[in-house]
Amino acid sequence: MPIEPGAPARAGIVDVEVAFPEGRITVDQLHESSGVSLPEILEITHGKEFPVLAPEEQAWELAVDAASTILDRTGTDPATVGKVIYAGSGCWDMPFWSPAAKVADELGITGAHCFEVVNFCNALMTGLGIAAGGIAPGGDERALVVVGERFSGVVDRADPDSKGLFNFGDAAAALLVGGSGHSFGYLASSAHTDPSWCDHYGGEYHDGGIRLRRRGNRKGLAEAYTDNYVALVEQTLERAGRRLADVRYLLVNQNDRNVQHRLLKALDLSPDRSVFNHSELGHMGCADTAIALRQVWDRAALDDGDLVLLAASGMGFSWSVTALEYRAG
Repeated sequence: MPIEPGAPARAGIVDVEVAFPEGRITVDQLHESSGVSLPEILEITHGKEFPVLAPEEQAWELAVDAASTILDRTGTDPATVGKVIYAGSGCWDMPFWSPAAKVADELGITGAHCFEVVNFCNALMTGLGIAAGGIAPGGDERALVVVGERFSGVVDRADPDSKGLFNFGDAAAALLVGGSGHSFGYLASSAHTDPSWCDHYGGEYHDGGIRLRRRGNRKGLAEAYTDNYVALVEQTLERAGRRLADVRYLLVNQNDRNVQHRLLKALDLSPDRSVFNHSELGHMGCADTAIALRQVWDRAALDDGDLVLLAASGMGFSWSVTALEYRAG
């Protein structure tokens, strides 16, 4: 049933935080390792460097940093956290291991169900939907949805054919979800997978771990992105009882700047109603939308009742759009 404008959401995001590694990768390093020219690399990265995990850094530690900041800032008792959901691609810091349980242990959360959600760069939004759907409205229970994976580590930087992945970086994010006291009410979401693209990318094992490869040269993925996003925007707005004119921000995964521009044009939304982080951060996996949400919140760019759409995508290929309503104070 559509939600009446201004009606309280059953659950929502209480707080959001991000964390970045100390390591960096530069376009000069990418040029030296791959032989691809600097102009070609800059067409992908749009900037001269971006964050990646240094050899001594662990992704789960960044996730703990982001989540710990939230718990401290909101005064959240770890005993009230009923779920810890670790979202990502499944490339954790160790194989056959639960990073969700590790994060909970480090945070002193002992009574939660801890588990992982794998939906690649759409995983954070999938985890948010699970968390919001399992929270009783008005109660004190909280859920943590965290991201922290070694996304850049699957890129073969010596392979010129992998240049389209050269902007893959690393970051962590945490969302605290609750049935009360939320800053962003969770109004509605829609998701869709087109399984015909399931083999477009795939990993392969080698001596140093796993490398991601594009398999074949099928055309049309950029158009599929636009078509799926537009359809899901319309579906999510209908479910939320809102209109496109109500959208203050559309925040999109930062994997391809051209796709983001095409989507805004297709929806007749101006670029100032989105966030473009490509030149500073590259593609930070499923943390992209959390980073952008934190940015618009920090710069006081939101008014009470503003509608924010989060558009995410992941290999497979899956797309989703989530509608949030900002609640000031």
